Amino acid sequence: MSIAASISDYRLLAKKRLPRQLFDYIDGGSYQEQTLAENSNAFDELKLRQKVLRDVSNIDLSSSLLGTKASMPMAMAPVGLAGSFAHRGEVQALKSAEQANIPFCLSTVSICSMEEIANQASASFWYQLYMIRDRNVVKNLINRAKAVGCDTLIFTVDLPFPGARYRDSRNGLSGSNSLATKFSRLFDFVSHPKWLWDVGITGKPLVFGNLVDEVPNAKSMDDLQGWLISQFDPTTSWEDLAWVREQWSGKLIVKGIMDPEDAQQAVKVGVDGIIVSNHGGRQLDSVPASLAALPDIIQIVNGACNVLLDGGIRSGLDVVKAMGMGADGTLIGRPWVYGLGARGEQGVTDVLEIMRDEMRIGMALTGHTNFDSISQDIFC
Repeated sequence: MSIAASISDYRLLAKKRLPRQLFDYIDGGSYQEQTLAENSNAFDELKLRQKVLRDVSNIDLSSSLLGTKASMPMAMAPVGLAGSFAHRGEVQALKSAEQANIPFCLSTVSICSMEEIANQASASFWYQLYMIRDRNVVKNLINRAKAVGCDTLIFTVDLPFPGARYRDSRNGLSGSNSLATKFSRLFDFVSHPKWLWDVGITGKPLVFGNLVDEVPNAKSMDDLQGWLISQFDPTTSWEDLAWVREQWSGKLIVKGIMDPEDAQQAVKVGVDGIIVSNHGGRQLDSVPASLAALPDIIQIVNGACNVLLDGGIRSGLDVVKAMGMGADGTLIGRPWVYGLGARGEQGVTDVLEIMRDEMRIGMALTGHTNFDSISQDIFC
């Protein structure tokens, strides 16, 4: 596959290579997937203003994400189960991120543990945390993140209950654990022999690496997943965010803010950053696109903390548009996992290079040489 391929090509390659239940896990959304579609459609509706006869020979895409220098205004979002898409997938993704010089964020429900990632990392990485019922588990995860040198914690707040993801239910990834469902899963796996060898056989252990010590009686991924679902905490409140702030002295970003009042409250708690996100359309369907929620949140935050955008970004041009709308940076999830599922580390590297090239061309043809110079004037 040539580097000239688009991200949609990598999506199709991942769809072909991966068991259906794993592809649908990353590709799908909740309920009727209206918000999933809206996230991307919102970018499509923005039209760029093409400018000519400007010196764009020296384009600088570099940025600073909460003090972390990056080669472009983009971080790799936390994605659960990423290690099931390629052999020790989070490790491969980390290496691509480091090569590209952008931040990588490890999920609470990653396959590879934070210690495994730290052993392979040449610099600090970000860690994402869910609030779960047992606060001792949360505190232990925070302390482990400190111990391995993480300097940035992303606290995801939009999951008091898991959204209804119908693709996962149909494919047996969640819900029924009947004999018929187990047989269907097995058939799905053996129908993809390359994945089966690369991940299913030689990529073990396929468990939630950060949680195995917390669930000592778990014997399988199903056991760990059942425990995790039971631990999502609907009582989580702003007081819990304040408690996390007390526990964590590094940079703290809250992810899952879609409402200006919530953004204002997060600033009062003392977060360093807000990620405007609807969980990639995987939680509450029929909410606005993340991009649509961005302007009001930027206005009410008024520079008190960084505001990043997550959701719907499928190209480097989308990153340019997000920055034009006022974001301080962006996160990508599905694009890097499509690359990982298609070609492992090389696929992630290719996706990041595609997006870099698209950003560079987008900046050049709108007459800009750095992101500090763009605003909503970039749009028609």
